[in-house]
Amino acid sequence: MTSVTGVSATEVRRPPSRDHAAWFLVLPALIPILVLSVGPLLYGVLLAFTDSQSGRTAPTQWIGGLNFRDLLHDTLFWESFRIGLVWAVGVTVPQFLLALGLALLLNQDLRLRWLARALAIVPWAMPEVVVGIMWRIVYNPDAGILNETLRDLGLGDGRDWLSSLGTALPAVIVVGIWAGMPQTTVALLAGLQNTPRELHEAAAVDGAGAWRRFRTVTWPALRPVALAITALNLIWNFNSFALVYVLTSGGPGGRTRLPMLFAYEEAFRYGQFGYAAAMGCVMVAVISVLLAVFLVGRLREGDDV
Repeated sequence: MTSVTGVSATEVRRPPSRDHAAWFLVLPALIPILVLSVGPLLYGVLLAFTDSQSGRTAPTQWIGGLNFRDLLHDTLFWESFRIGLVWAVGVTVPQFLLALGLALLLNQDLRLRWLARALAIVPWAMPEVVVGIMWRIVYNPDAGILNETLRDLGLGDGRDWLSSLGTALPAVIVVGIWAGMPQTTVALLAGLQNTPRELHEAAAVDGAGAWRRFRTVTWPALRPVALAITALNLIWNFNSFALVYVLTSGGPGGRTRLPMLFAYEEAFRYGQFGYAAAMGCVMVAVISVLLAVFLVGRLREGDDV
């Protein structure tokens, strides 16, 4: 077919593709991800199928799935896995509820609101090692502020919170909630500020109370942010290492030994690199399943809208 100008449609040159330029712009960010994240991940997966050990003079051998077979019968690992799930849920749920209440409060027209918002994110600005050391001082059985307060109130002589079998995990969970609340609060506060005030005013004119306005106006607008930050918190908390390591190093009696701590000990205390890599693969698989469930739920939610 010939156009009015006498040039056939097949002779008309298409505009050059911008794919190459786009990839060129993405490469500076993509290369560090490939080198520092994807590369070590693939190496860890390969290492899980070997008998790699520290200080070994013999060459590393490919052993297939033997590490995973041994892992299935390792009751200590699955106990740490259970503790990790208890820790992740025990931190994430109260963390979200408290952060939601704090975000609702900071969203009000209060005096010195800027100062309250600044103070609310202080724990987020502190390194986990510093947070762990600070809370070890708080929980100190002899001169810690918690035990001193209990003695002053006549509620007992205090106890060693981080060394007792019954209180170690709850005490660590409290620290995890305190340390992770700021990021959840900031995310929820951003979602609240994106909710149009006109909707609240219209609901108030219709006679809706505070709870009804929250249920019909605030929560529907906040729900996507809440789902996203909750899913991320579950993943971050399940992968926790530094905070619990500084507080208890997995003790007492393994009561706070999270999966990451267990894998760390297998690799760097006992030198079982291949076995530790197999643990890492299992944890990556669990996290991937959690992400897949979250993404499927979000896609279904998008289809229903």
